[in-house]
Amino acid sequence: MKKLSAKDDDIRADYTQSDLGPLMRGKYAARYAKATNVVVIDPALTKAFPNNEAVNDALRSLLAVATASTARTTRASRADRHHVAV
Repeated sequence: MKKLSAKDDDIRADYTQSDLGPLMRGKYAARYAKATNVVVIDPALTKAFPNNEAVNDALRSLLAVATASTARTTRASRADRHHVAV
């Protein structure tokens, strides 16, 4: 492969602020935040949840318990219990 000489290289050694045009801080920050779902875990919890797999497993278990506990049960309602013959 042929090496480029310094005069063949069209990239300047230094650029000034005016060469780059107007700069905007955080131009893509909103788009980035919308497209990602990064969650920062409290440092005190990192021993219990050392990686994303541990966090996901715990959240799936919590979701299963939460949805099971809010499901309607088949027990008799309070009104039905009062009509039972004693």
